[in-house]
Amino acid sequence: MARSHWLMKSEPFKYSWDDLVRDGRTHWDGVRNYEARNNLAAMKKGDLALYYHSNEGKEVVGLVEIVGEAYPDPTTDDERWVVVDVAPRTAFAEPVSLATIKADPELSEIALVKRGRLSVVPITPAEFRRVLKLGRTKWPAAGAKAGTKKSTSKR
Repeated sequence: MARSHWLMKSEPFKYSWDDLVRDGRTHWDGVRNYEARNNLAAMKKGDLALYYHSNEGKEVVGLVEIVGEAYPDPTTDDERWVVVDVAPRTAFAEPVSLATIKADPELSEIALVKRGRLSVVPITPAEFRRVLKLGRTKWPAAGAKAGTKKSTSKR
């Protein structure tokens, strides 16, 4: 079965790439938009997602793997909301800024730009490969450990 590809946003002062690398795994909680929630619910174990620092930094800094499929969000009693578990796969050799993404003709339709308000969006395999290339980051081998590159954003 083919993997799906996603982009997940986190404000680095709330939960940065470095925090995820330190923790080794976390659940992706706090999503309160129905479209983003549906995207979480569609994720399958083994899917890959770009980790984007929003608000501060505005750049893709790492790659995560979905390691646990949707289950009820433990931060709320409202059963409509779900989380997935993610684990870091690799840090980007060079972060890919929002400006770089917007300037790249191959990424003109990427959901990060077209659906900018959403915290979890699907992306195409071609978009995924292009962002990896821009970040001078190789596709990680199965089971690869996360890099420990320090992000440039403050916690």
